[in-house]
Amino acid sequence: MANLWVRKPLSQLLAQASDSEKGLKRTLGAWNLVALGIGAIIGAGLFVRTAAAAAEAAGPSVTLSFIVAAIGCAFAGLCYAEFAAMIPIAGSAYTYAYATMGELVAWIIGWALVMEYALGAATVSIAWSEYLNKLLGGAIPFEWCHSPMEGGIMNAPALIILLALTLVLIKGTQESALLNAIIVAIKVSIVLIFIAVGWSYVNPENHVPYMIPEGTPGHEGLFKHGWGGVLGGAAIVFFAFIGFDAVSTAAQEAKKPERDMPIGILGSLAVCTILYILFSHVLTGVANWQEFKTAGKEASVAYAIQNHMPGYEWLATAVTVAILAGFSSVILVMLLGQSRVFYSMANDGLIPGVFAELHPKFRTPYKSNWILFLFVGAFAAFVPGSMAGDLTSFGTLLAFVLVSLGVLFMRKSNPEQPRPFKTPLVPIVPILGAVICLGMIVAIDPFTLKAAFAWMILGLLVYFGYSRNHSKLQS
Repeated sequence: MANLWVRKPLSQLLAQASDSEKGLKRTLGAWNLVALGIGAIIGAGLFVRTAAAAAEAAGPSVTLSFIVAAIGCAFAGLCYAEFAAMIPIAGSAYTYAYATMGELVAWIIGWALVMEYALGAATVSIAWSEYLNKLLGGAIPFEWCHSPMEGGIMNAPALIILLALTLVLIKGTQESALLNAIIVAIKVSIVLIFIAVGWSYVNPENHVPYMIPEGTPGHEGLFKHGWGGVLGGAAIVFFAFIGFDAVSTAAQEAKKPERDMPIGILGSLAVCTILYILFSHVLTGVANWQEFKTAGKEASVAYAIQNHMPGYEWLATAVTVAILAGFSSVILVMLLGQSRVFYSMANDGLIPGVFAELHPKFRTPYKSNWILFLFVGAFAAFVPGSMAGDLTSFGTLLAFVLVSLGVLFMRKSNPEQPRPFKTPLVPIVPILGAVICLGMIVAIDPFTLKAAFAWMILGLLVYFGYSRNHSKLQS
């Protein structure tokens, strides 16, 4: 009888981490990892969620919403940093769960991460296609940039960007990191230009009152005004922070993981939080938050520039370029993260060994990259982006909850294990991380929760039908 709760010995994980000859190539430094984190975090979230949170819940106090969301992410980030420094191996939350809570929980989280990374990459590539067409003035024929379910033939641009980034990933992690660093430089530069130029166009009256007053029409709910609105806004902008956990999937490719992983995870989170606060302050100062309910609802940043910053129309085009760049780096990091999770799961025997086969020259999991391209590409080319819904967020939040709890388990089961980075204020920080993220899962809409539940049931069928019988720890 198989033991569903068998844990992977820490000594075995550490032996895998130190085998640099057969495993993944260690090529990433601390700044590569920070850039990787920023690459995954700054996407459409910054440009789309900011205005949505201001209009729907927080008003100008959306800046406080970003701080609240960042604190919630920081709790989980501190827990990730302890694990990534202590167990510098690919697989992120899946690997940590295997060492602390057993095989079944590890499988569940590995299966959930497919929702975050693979579905996330597919959804973002569809959005990339939409923005490219917008930049080209609608030059791409409708049938070639929409799925059959939307009346088209296939979404060709989404497939092309996935193919291009898959080829970069196969070539090597260092090359992928270099491309990501260039993209990050472009989009961060444009964000900084918007903050710098927009600062002189901020109208202080747009920030008064700072919070939406009680009794404002359309804001009757508890989380629609005042401090409740700040919390409601935090739930909306939280999804702009998704991605920093992808840094931990590259732990086995970090040169000095015990030092570089905490810097990569917490550094990227800190940089993005500062940019988000400044960006939201300028955006709600340039245009009144109520405008984002109506005329400025779509393409909110471009709207604010075109209507309130005369002479800077070129910046609106630059923002579209930044969004495209942002999408590209998010797809790149999501594909990298998913292939590394599959690599670890295949090494453990839970999925077929083909996912762990490394390229003879580049030492990247190239077959996993190709299989992933076929799966994500089929979704991107033939299914509408809206169907993925918030499944990406569910997978992320579930990972955050289990990693936070995992720190408590590991402190109890392996108290003597050296920890190059220690999560402060244990058990307070892990408990708060788990509780806050669990609260956000509960707030996800019922349809998405049902879809996520169906996906997890399918995962359990795969586990009991294949994985349990092929697990290396069970044999």
